[in-house]
Amino acid sequence: MSCLLANGRAEACKDSIGGLKNVYFANFDIEAADITYDVTDTDLITAITGISSLYKYELKGNSTFVQNINSSRENGTTFFEQVLTLELKSQDAATTKQIKLLSYGRPHVVVETNDGQYFIAGLLRGMDVTGGTIENGTALGDFNGYKLTFTGQEKTPANHLDCTTEAALATLFATAAVDATIVTS
Repeated sequence: MSCLLANGRAEACKDSIGGLKNVYFANFDIEAADITYDVTDTDLITAITGISSLYKYELKGNSTFVQNINSSRENGTTFFEQVLTLELKSQDAATTKQIKLLSYGRPHVVVETNDGQYFIAGLLRGMDVTGGTIENGTALGDFNGYKLTFTGQEKTPANHLDCTTEAALATLFATAAVDATIVTS
């Protein structure tokens, strides 16, 4: 039976930290992407080729990535809802245009944690902007910027990517022996 446990888990050390460092958006194009999984661990992606650009957004503060498990004994179904909430400080015309394009599309999203792990959310179905605001606040010290919620539904949790640096991430997305471009502005 394929749903039998194969491993246990010891109590983890207290050496990890929470929070998100960066997110990278890739235009949705699963037909062009060639995904390679590690043969010994199908949750670890070792290559995603065919996506040539990743658009980097630096984060600091209140951004979160949560994966909700949705399982129904009655229906015999399980899926994972991936929810990414972003707070992007400050407004400008260029970012407003990109927010509009993100809202129209359904990008793949790479999430980089403060702990140095990389995950890909919306791998097969993309992630949709399901809510958000463009805020100016009331008082001088109030939030000014963009608050966005992305939601994706996948058969599996967000996959771990086999990389620990931005350069390795670009190599993971390599196309025809050329690293993917990380676009920062």
